[in-house]
Amino acid sequence: MISPCSGPWGRTRRCSCGKPQESLNIVIVGHVDHGKSTLVGRLYADTGSLPEGKVEKVQAICRQQGKEFEYAFLFDAFLEEQEQGITIDTARTFFIWNGRQYIIIDAPGHKEFLKNMISGAARAEAALLLIDALEGVREQSKKHGYLLSLLGVTQFAVVVNKMDLVGYRQDVFDGIEKEYREFLGQFRAVPQQMIPVSAKMGDNIATRSSHMNWYQGPTVLETLALFKKEQVRSEQPLRFPLQDVYKFDARRILAGRITAGRLKVGDQLVFSPSNKTAIVQSIEGFNVDPPRGEAQAGQSVGITLDEQIFVERGEIASHRESIPLVSTAVRVNLFWMGRRPLEKGRKYVLRLATREVACEVAAIHRIIDTADLAQLQESQAVAKNQVAELTLRVKAPLAFDLS
Repeated sequence: MISPCSGPWGRTRRCSCGKPQESLNIVIVGHVDHGKSTLVGRLYADTGSLPEGKVEKVQAICRQQGKEFEYAFLFDAFLEEQEQGITIDTARTFFIWNGRQYIIIDAPGHKEFLKNMISGAARAEAALLLIDALEGVREQSKKHGYLLSLLGVTQFAVVVNKMDLVGYRQDVFDGIEKEYREFLGQFRAVPQQMIPVSAKMGDNIATRSSHMNWYQGPTVLETLALFKKEQVRSEQPLRFPLQDVYKFDARRILAGRITAGRLKVGDQLVFSPSNKTAIVQSIEGFNVDPPRGEAQAGQSVGITLDEQIFVERGEIASHRESIPLVSTAVRVNLFWMGRRPLEKGRKYVLRLATREVACEVAAIHRIIDTADLAQLQESQAVAKNQVAELTLRVKAPLAFDLS
C-alpha cells in the first residue's frame, strides 16, 4: 500500500494523512507527448490523491469526445489542451506522501510553449525530466536539460517513459542513458537517478516493475523522497524589497513582501542601492492589532523607522552584515523570450524584484544553441528561445544577489 489514503481507481480521495512536515516544488519537463501529464496522473492515482468526482468528470469528457480514458486527461485543465492533446499552461497540483507535500508543476514540452516551461521550472526545487523510450533523446529533451541547469535546478532525475512500447528492453534504456549522460556532462549536470518506467502501466512509478528485474534502482516515488528541501527562506539573509511608501498622519510606512530572512523591531536596516540606514520602529499589518514584533519571509508587512529618511520603491532592505551587491553593470546568462531579437546597443527596461531601471545591452559575449550547445560567436542579436551571456549596463545603481 502506497498511502493510508489510497482507494480503488475511480473512488480515490484527497489525502488526509495530517499536516505535512514540509513541501517540495517539483517541475516535470520533457519533449511533447513523452508522457508528463500521464506520469502526474499515475502518481495521483497511485497515492489516492484525487478529489471526489475528478475521474468521473474526465471520463464523461472522454466519452463525449469519443476518446479512450487516459491518465493525462486528469490534468489537462483547459478545453484547448484536450482538443490539441498538449499541455499549454503550467498546472500546479499536489499530493502528500510519507509526511511531505509534493507540489507538482506539469510544464509544457511543445516548443511553442517553452516560455511556460521556463516559468514553471523557475519555481522548482527539483525536477523530473521525461524521455520517451521509443523516440529517444529529442531536441526538447536537450533544451530542457540545459535550461534546468541554467535556472539552478541541480536536483533532478531522468525518467525514461513508455518502456512497455519497447518490450521493457534493457539495451534500449542503456542506450538512452549513455547518450543523455554524455550530453548533460557537457555542462556538468548529473542526474540523481535515471529510471525506466511505464507511466501508463504503472511500472516503477509507485511499485517496482516485474517486467524490468534488471533495474535495481528506486521507483519514481522513492526518488522524489530522496530530493532535499531547499534552505528555509526565513533562515536566509534578510531581503525586503520596498513595494511602496505610504503616508498616514505623521507616519511614513514602508510596505513590501519579505522574500528572505527575518525582520524585527529594533533591527538596523541598510537600504540598497541608496545605502541609507535606519532602525525599525514598528512592524504593521493590515487588520493586525497590536502591531507585530517580528515578521519573516513570505509575509507582506509595513514598517516604520526611527527617523524620516527618503527611500523609494525598488530599494532592498537588509541587515548590514549581509547586504546585496550594487553595480551599474552586470554580466548575466539570459534566456530570451521576446518576439523581436535582443540587440546589442538597444535599450530595454530591467525589472528585478520591485525595481525597474533602464538598461542597455553593452556586449553580447556568446550565444548558445540549447539543442546541441554549439556557441555562436560575434553575433549582434539574440533570437527568441536562445541563451546568451551578455553584459547589461544600467542607468542607475542596481542591488542584486549572485545565484
